[in-house]
Amino acid sequence: MSQRDSNKQQPDFSFETTHLQVGHLRVAGVDEAGRGPWAGPVVAAAVILDQHNIPDGLNDSKKLTENRREHLFDQIQASAETAIGIVEAPEIDQINILQATMKAMSLAIAGLPRLPTMALIDGNRAPVLDCQSQTIKKGDARSLSIAAASIIAKVTRDRLMKQLDRQFPGYGFARHKGYGTAIHASALANLGPCRQHRKSFAPIRALLTESK
Repeated sequence: MSQRDSNKQQPDFSFETTHLQVGHLRVAGVDEAGRGPWAGPVVAAAVILDQHNIPDGLNDSKKLTENRREHLFDQIQASAETAIGIVEAPEIDQINILQATMKAMSLAIAGLPRLPTMALIDGNRAPVLDCQSQTIKKGDARSLSIAAASIIAKVTRDRLMKQLDRQFPGYGFARHKGYGTAIHASALANLGPCRQHRKSFAPIRALLTESK
């Protein structure tokens, strides 16, 4: 597949259809947001779409504008079964970001109104679950259920970061959502880390080491 074709790729329902046809009654898409930032929680979402009522325009959340994500968030919530899992920064430091991501995914799936019989997981690693699972690389651009989960996770986390911006002013959380931007680095140099920063991440750990 060429780069141009890859850019045009749109998620579809083919992964879900394959599992539904072999007897899986409920297929969930699972994705996370916030694995890379220096601050804030990692948030995972699980979504079971109604195959007869799928919102138009679902795609990898990174390919959508903020307004489009917000609009689709409401449509997904109104038409699908959804749940989120959240692991906060202090626990990320305790168990590491990979295990925190797996835990957030597990919490999201466990929070669904009905346990899925198959979970489609974005990426190449899946948590231990009480249902079967399939990992799909770049799944948020290939599976409609994972795309929906990416939107739910991203919008939820962005809203949480806006709340944290009010609780911890000066860092610019509402703007950069905790990612390692120049503005964030400058704020950290001036203010030092707060309790929402991931102290196990190298840039924060280096600041703490310097302060000692």
